[in-house]
Amino acid sequence: MSVAAPHSPPMAVARHGVGRRAATAGLLGVLVVSLMLGVPALQPVVREIRDMNPWWVGGGVALELASCVSYVVLFRLFFDRVAAPDARALAWTSMASGVLLPGGGVGALAIGGWLMHLTGAPVRWIVRRSSGIFFLTSAVNGAAIIGAGMLLLGGSSGPHDFARAGLPLLAAALITLLIVAAPWAQPRLGGRAGSPWVAGIVEGIRDAERAGRHPSWRLLGALGYLGFDIAVLWATFSAIGHAPPVAALMLGYTIGYVANALPVPGGIGVLDAGLAAALVLYGAQPADAAAAVLVYHAIALWLPAAGGLLAYVRLRPRLAPGVGDPPVTHDPPVTHTSNPALEGCLP
Repeated sequence: MSVAAPHSPPMAVARHGVGRRAATAGLLGVLVVSLMLGVPALQPVVREIRDMNPWWVGGGVALELASCVSYVVLFRLFFDRVAAPDARALAWTSMASGVLLPGGGVGALAIGGWLMHLTGAPVRWIVRRSSGIFFLTSAVNGAAIIGAGMLLLGGSSGPHDFARAGLPLLAAALITLLIVAAPWAQPRLGGRAGSPWVAGIVEGIRDAERAGRHPSWRLLGALGYLGFDIAVLWATFSAIGHAPPVAALMLGYTIGYVANALPVPGGIGVLDAGLAAALVLYGAQPADAAAAVLVYHAIALWLPAAGGLLAYVRLRPRLAPGVGDPPVTHDPPVTHTSNPALEGCLP
């Protein structure tokens, strides 16, 4: 199976781009800190961070590590043709790409897929399995929004008005229905003759649905990936001494993360502003929200980034021709369907 040389132009360009974006993220971080220290209105935020309980912050680091491990567990469920050590390295590299580069989770899967393609894995298989992960984690996010909205409408602590409790619930339910209906609508819209990318994405939706119908312990990774990450934010609020109600925190987190879609490296500034604003909307005090979000973002940025860097250093020699075994194995894939038409698209 052919692999690309480590010094091929695409790899060199990618390394240059990652280095430039990392430098930009570092510069923006310095600017944010300078702004915090220089603007009098932000001095309460600095005091809140300085007075945080270090044990809760340490707990937040442990929870973020649990979130990262959960993603590795889920990644190995979908990329079952990749040897276990390389799958773990690819998962960590994908997470680092997601937190450092614009695009969030989509960018993470794109980088992981590109690295797998360098090993000779077929593009359609990569698109299909990457889409499966994306839509399964998106389904968990949607379920979290729907569940939190129902709790608030049912009288749980937090805002109970329709705009903040019912509207997010309805929006998440509608988007979920549209995604679930995509495989049914594709052939009726001429999708079979369309782009292989569209076909791969639709097959990925089917894979996500199939994974839900055939439970595996690795599906717990989808719950842990989101749940532990929200728990990190809860821990940073607890470090201040003012943890918000869980349902309000979940909605503030999921809505605030929409800002991460903006093309800013590392989400520096935009993710912090989006999360803090959403949490204030759901009842948090502005200074508490800003301090908790800044510490949360530092943990959620540096832990996956450091782990991904170490994983890439380990994985990079495996992409060189003639070095070790190729990451993609030649064993028959473990599939979750008995439909020969779907299995036929796997290499």
